[in-house]
Amino acid sequence: MNIYLSIGRIFFGVGIIGIGVLHFFYPGIRPIILPELTNIPSDLSFVAYLIAMLLIVAGFVIAIGKKFNSVSLFMGIIFLALFLLGHLPWSLSGGSFNKYWVNTNKVIALCGGFLAISTIQAPEPGNKIMQWLGKIAPFGKYLYAIMLYNFAVGHYNNLQGISNIVPKYIPFPEFWTFLGGVALMGSAISIFSGFKVRAILMLLAINLFIWLLSLHLYYNILYPQWQEGENFTGSLTCLCFCGTALVISQTASETKSNAL
Repeated sequence: MNIYLSIGRIFFGVGIIGIGVLHFFYPGIRPIILPELTNIPSDLSFVAYLIAMLLIVAGFVIAIGKKFNSVSLFMGIIFLALFLLGHLPWSLSGGSFNKYWVNTNKVIALCGGFLAISTIQAPEPGNKIMQWLGKIAPFGKYLYAIMLYNFAVGHYNNLQGISNIVPKYIPFPEFWTFLGGVALMGSAISIFSGFKVRAILMLLAINLFIWLLSLHLYYNILYPQWQEGENFTGSLTCLCFCGTALVISQTASETKSNAL
């Protein structure tokens, strides 16, 4: 396994571990998993801890790179169910660009990340169920691309609002917000079209890692308790997305268009 695949897998696994660990520090089920369940009754708190352990174990298996394909595939299916049955209904009921929109896109991207990782040097399926589930895995990169496209549109539709998130020490926030939208949109188009996926997704991974260091960690330090740790969730999902971009960059099928 090449170094970029290993780094991408480790980034993703560590991010998933971190999301699991957050359940031990903040109440209820984190909104990135299911919306509106941070105030579950105390006698059901064990559900949050079970979810935490599932994420931690899955992330650990992925990070160490031992027999991770089946685990990643099953987690991808679970996150697809969370998207379809949990997040999507809330987003549709809230209208366009509501408070659920960001996490809905993040969940479908995490689903895509799990599925993409499950394809890394995947062994032959041992039974018909695994064969059937394995047919879903190649669509992971497209699920990830949906998030990239939607977030790019969000950058353009709310340029002023998103530019306010750019840390104060960085000049020309609207320029960087627009450029970030270009990076996201270009990466989404690259995945959907198959054009220079390896190079463009590698650049996206570098871009996301820079955002992690310059933006997400900045807000972790300044506002660690904002919305019960949501800045930490942002950092961890950014790390997962960086890892996913690396994995896709190395596993993308060569076509005439991306081999130019």
